[in-house]
Amino acid sequence: MTAQTTENPIGVHALVWVGDTSPSSLTYAIEKTKATGFDLLELSLHDSVNLDVEAAREELEAAGLGVACSRGLAFDADVSSEDVAVVERGEKLLQDSLAATNRLGGTHFTGALYSALGKYDRPLSDAGRRNVVAVLRRLAQEARRRGMTLGIEICNRYETNVINTAHDALVLADDIGEDNVLIHLDTYHMNIEEDDLVRPVHEVGDRLGYVHIGENHRGYLGSGHLDFTSFFHALADIGYRGPITFESFSSAVVMAGLSNDLAIWRNLWSDGEDLARHARGFIAGHLAAGQDRR
Repeated sequence: MTAQTTENPIGVHALVWVGDTSPSSLTYAIEKTKATGFDLLELSLHDSVNLDVEAAREELEAAGLGVACSRGLAFDADVSSEDVAVVERGEKLLQDSLAATNRLGGTHFTGALYSALGKYDRPLSDAGRRNVVAVLRRLAQEARRRGMTLGIEICNRYETNVINTAHDALVLADDIGEDNVLIHLDTYHMNIEEDDLVRPVHEVGDRLGYVHIGENHRGYLGSGHLDFTSFFHALADIGYRGPITFESFSSAVVMAGLSNDLAIWRNLWSDGEDLARHARGFIAGHLAAGQDRR
């Protein structure tokens, strides 16, 4: 496999390969990630109970792969709740997940760290938002002690009521007040909530810390209607050098519970390897074009 030719690590989400983090699944995901030319594997920690952290770290290091971890929360462990016990459960999950990411050798812990992943039936309350700020401030302080950054992934209105736009995320990060809290943009969510794919990149600027690339329907890149050329040009404008990770889901791969949470009701692909190879070339090509433009 050819060496990386871009300045950004190009990653792939493990859910392109497998629906869980059991030892055999992780071995398969690591092997496929390496074989398809990616630099980084992102692990969702929704299944962390089955994750053998030490074995996974050894395999990742042997494959020469970087790692990032992400997660959302459940409604019974929602740090945006007003219920103290619910918030405490959520904070423990976040702290445990941060520690697991660190033990895996990762420095990026990201995702919807601020709420449950699901449809809310009311706006975020003032008390709930205060809980989010307090919990993520403590999490960021622990992350700094470990030499890590937190990513605030901006999700659409059907998956959270806390932040839906880049502007929302910047305000939340300012309120948290820790400089290792960075913004995580995701083109799938941006397509729903933002006016375009350029202005949010420019607004976030050097506070951008992680990027998810996904089509409007979460299928093959370039088969939907997203303006990826403008998005990658915007990344070049701000000199973004961080990870760019391909994210796509199929209910043929993702476990039933998570598939339901993410509303994966139809399969746009069945061959994860073909999907991933295409995505790796697609992202690398757009990055190269952006660099040439500079």
